[in-house]
Parts: sequence; structure tokens; C-alpha cells
Amino acid sequence: MIEFKLNGETVRTDEDPSTPLLWAVRDTFKLKGSKFGCGAGLCGACTMHIDGKAQRTCVMPISAVSGRDVTTIEGLGTPEELHPLQAAWNEYSVPQCGYCQSGQIMSAAALLTENPNPTSAEVDTALAGNICRCGCYTRIKKAILSVGGTGVAYYDAAASQEVKA
Repeated sequence: MIEFKLNGETVRTDEDPSTPLLWAVRDTFKLKGSKFGCGAGLCGACTMHIDGKAQRTCVMPISAVSGRDVTTIEGLGTPEELHPLQAAWNEYSVPQCGYCQSGQIMSAAALLTENPNPTSAEVDTALAGNICRCGCYTRIKKAILSVGGTGVAYYDAAASQEVKA
């Protein structure tokens, strides 16, 4: 039995320990926000936070998160209380097809947790490898930079509070 926290809630699964975390989250726990893109950890669509760090989960076995904290896009904010990045995504009309957006937002949120006021170059570095087939990179960067400097790292839905950087 593998036990970990998923968006603040303790969960357990008896899945094969080699099952990728992405599939356990999507299929067992029915959270569909994180996407399968490449299956090799190269495109970023599957990005989640593991203990607050952005990680590619299509290649991470579920056994690797035993006893750890996992946050998906669903745990970043709520429809009533959007994470500042989610609000910025709307304000800057970032999504087109939307497929990469959860991975982009999760990578950006991890960046802002570590560096609440990143430069344009730091945003580029942090999001390198997050692929957007629609080519929305300029709007993605504008949205991230608009949140930078606000001091809000993320909205913890489980605790119903903003966590300051």
C-alpha cells in the first residue's frame, strides 16, 4: 500500500508501485487536469508538485511519492479562489487548446515559490521544456511576470489560504 498526500488529503493506493504517478492520479483518483503528452518527461504536460517542486510525473513511479506531498493543478486553486497564475492566464488570454496549460502553470508556480520576482530570462529557464504547440509563449511569460513580485507563491486549497513566497 502506498500512502501520500494528494492536494492536502491523505490517500492510499495498492497500485503496482511502478505505475506512473500521472496514471494513478488520473485513473485512480480521477483528477484529469494533468495531461499525458510525450510519456518521456520531456514536454511538461504532466507536471505536478512533489513536496513543492515541479516534477514530470509520466515517468515517476507512484512508489517515489510514498509519504510525500503531491499537488496537482486541481490543488493549486479553486474555481472560487483562483491561484494568481490562473487568474493571470485568464487576464492575458493565454490558453488556446489548453492541453499544456496545467503543466505550464505548475512549473510557473514552482518558480514563483522559489523566486517570487523572476526576470524574463529566469522564466525562460524555468519553463524550458514545457512545450506549447499553439505557440503561446509570449502570453505565458507575460502572465507569469505579471504575478511576479506579488509575494503570493500559491493558493493552498486544502488550507484555504494563500502561501507567501
